[in-house]
Amino acid sequence: MADRSTPVYESGEADRLPAHNHEVYNAIAQESDFVELRRRYRSFTLPATIVFMAWYLLYVICANWARDFMDTKVVGNINIALVWGLLQFVSTFTIAYLYARHAKKSLDPLASELRDEFDKETRQ
Repeated sequence: MADRSTPVYESGEADRLPAHNHEVYNAIAQESDFVELRRRYRSFTLPATIVFMAWYLLYVICANWARDFMDTKVVGNINIALVWGLLQFVSTFTIAYLYARHAKKSLDPLASELRDEFDKETRQ
């Protein structure tokens, strides 16, 4: 009976497999650089997600249960609800900008090194 723990592939078939099914990927995923890359990614995304969701849910809660506050006029017919709603867009674009800056500085260099290592190991 064949051992199913290590798959056997036809010539060239391994090149078409998703990276996460590749033994080189699994080896790289255990390296400290990969663990560090994931830590850096999570150190931005987890807090940013929590802060944005809290900000958004507070907006929704106030829109439903603090209508008098949200109806407070700021300038002319512009009220707090409208300003706060527009600030949701601003915060979304700000988070996207900050993430792009974080990725360029902290994630991309390490990810490129790991990708190059993967490519080098799979070309043999």
